[in-house]
Amino acid sequence: MSRRAGILEFAVLGLLRESPMHGYELRKRLNTSLGVFRAFSYGTLYPCLKTLVTNGWLIEEPGNTHEDALAAPLAGRRAKIVYRLTAEGKEHFEELLSQTGPDAYEDEHFAARFAFFGQTSRDVRMRVLEGRRSRLEERLEKMRASLARTRERLDDYTLELQRHGMESVEREVRWLNELIESERAGRDLTGSASGGPAQQNTTSGSTGGLPRPGDTPGTDLPDETAT
Repeated sequence: MSRRAGILEFAVLGLLRESPMHGYELRKRLNTSLGVFRAFSYGTLYPCLKTLVTNGWLIEEPGNTHEDALAAPLAGRRAKIVYRLTAEGKEHFEELLSQTGPDAYEDEHFAARFAFFGQTSRDVRMRVLEGRRSRLEERLEKMRASLARTRERLDDYTLELQRHGMESVEREVRWLNELIESERAGRDLTGSASGGPAQQNTTSGSTGGLPRPGDTPGTDLPDETAT
């Protein structure tokens, strides 16, 4: 499985853990609630859903809302299929949530992991945040070294672009420092003290009074042409 496919499966399982959804609703939630999926096609989502069903992590059910029942005959098509997380799927998602390996620190995966911090234990959140900060500090050091070597050969616009990139990384490091400090103090994003998962509204994108990650670089999956 590619890293990008793995991120999508993780996000789908996380959203379906909240409630069952049909494909259109799921795609909308991925687009609007999880900024890491700004645009992708049904040609990407449905193979992912089929794989999760095959693995036994999801089951397909016919739509049972009044609107679905009326719309299907009128449109000459089947009622929408609703996807529901199975017990095995929930267990698998919780296993994924507990993982804190290097992939969790990378740009795309970190953004997806952060979106589900409200369902993640505090010790795991700390390891992911500290790993991400360490990764960015390494990146920042390389950027500074590269700029020092090439400064004299760059025109003003290229130089300004590199400075902008460094400032973006520095800004995310400061944001991570504040998050880590808050976690160490026993506060989640709502300001309450708790040893378990933060009571964060993961569907609205709210981050309480802390800085939002929206300005951080590299946290969006590449756009994909609709098929």
